[in-house]
Amino acid sequence: MKHIDLAKSIKESDSDFLKKFPGFIVRWLEKIIKQDELNYVIEKYKDLEGADFHRAIIKEFNITLEVEGLENLPENGKCFFVSNHPFGIVDGLILTKTVIEKYGTFKAIGNESFQFVPNLRPYIALVNPYGMSSKTYVTELEKIYQSDVPITHFPAGIVSRRYDGKVQDQAWQKSFITRSVSCQRDIVPFYFHGQNSRLFYGINQFRRAFGIKTNIELALLPRELFLKRNKKIKYTIGKPISWQKFVSSHTHVQWAQKVRDHVYKMAARDGSKLDF
Repeated sequence: MKHIDLAKSIKESDSDFLKKFPGFIVRWLEKIIKQDELNYVIEKYKDLEGADFHRAIIKEFNITLEVEGLENLPENGKCFFVSNHPFGIVDGLILTKTVIEKYGTFKAIGNESFQFVPNLRPYIALVNPYGMSSKTYVTELEKIYQSDVPITHFPAGIVSRRYDGKVQDQAWQKSFITRSVSCQRDIVPFYFHGQNSRLFYGINQFRRAFGIKTNIELALLPRELFLKRNKKIKYTIGKPISWQKFVSSHTHVQWAQKVRDHVYKMAARDGSKLDF
């Protein structure tokens, strides 16, 4: 079964740029994104859900996890679990795996691309990162914010790129701070060590240099997942940050950047012991 069908997605997209691609380019892109391999993995584990699915994928790719600060996960899961976003797929899998194994469930703020993976659909709170979300999305998202379910989120909204000579997130969006205060949710920061391939960042820089707005490098994210096969991924979990920290002295935009800065400080040794 084709869970991912690039040719069909391009044909149905709103991008005139993508629709101009000739057939041989589309077929080449299907190989680049490892469409057949992805469909094989999704089909192989189509009957698994929750923590079972997450563990199966990590095992399928033989990824070794090294975590610092696991003791920082609070007993009460009504929190935002936020992170930098260096990889694009595997960091999302590891973040949600960590949360669901601790609390038994989660909701991830994500876009419609997650709909390609049926195992994840029950856990995704859909948003449209490129425009206005539908009324249905907004209504469902509000219910999730008001619930007690743990919420995972990448506040940058997109995968890290190379900015100012360093691989890092763009500025973090303020919504998780605003909702932290209004819903009284503490924030649990995660930091993932590592980055994607040079090709990923090279294509991004090429696109930006020539003024191409379509994020064509996103097509490489599945390839980046396969490049993590047989690798070790280290991540750090920081101390929870009380929502009450954000009620005064700075705007929510400023607080969002302060949390972002704190997450990058967690890259240092014993980063899990840092106070916000």
